[in-house]
Amino acid sequence: MKEITRRLEAVIFISPRPVAPDELAAACDDGADNVAGGLAELAAEYAEGRHGIELAQVAGGFAFRVARDCETPVERFAGARRPDDLSPALLETLAVVAYLQPTTRAEVAQVRGVSSEWALTSLVERGLAEERGRADTPGAPILYATSERFLQLFGLRSLTDLDDLEAFALSAAETDELRARLLSNAERRRP
Repeated sequence: MKEITRRLEAVIFISPRPVAPDELAAACDDGADNVAGGLAELAAEYAEGRHGIELAQVAGGFAFRVARDCETPVERFAGARRPDDLSPALLETLAVVAYLQPTTRAEVAQVRGVSSEWALTSLVERGLAEERGRADTPGAPILYATSERFLQLFGLRSLTDLDDLEAFALSAAETDELRARLLSNAERRRP
């Protein structure tokens, strides 16, 4: 293992957050090309299936994380929280924030069709969303956006890794079928 690779490994290992390539270059007192080569060597060394941890490029930087096939024993040992610990309401609210950010509480509630105050507060407390200033509208409501922790938790390099909303769009036939099912359910509930 090259000296630059060893230094990169040490810096990434001790960092509590993903480390950007320019920060790695500064910390290791080396050039961008050497850092890129060292990161490639580290990625190969920690390739999936070789170790219990892997090098991940997330949130604009590099971090070590538990290999996917080792998550269960780590969770048993450490009691770590996973994204699937989020309730459907929290996941729905987080998705709305991720796609509309920066967005207000009222906009989130409008999309969800229910009050989202508790969900947004919970996401902020968990560090998955954060306040990003105020809207330039009457009342100056707080703007919410996803956090760096959101990117880390979901393994995203940046928000551009999110799927396009069009991928979730229903076709005209699917929309008609859904409408018919909803109306049918509503008719059955009437006294």
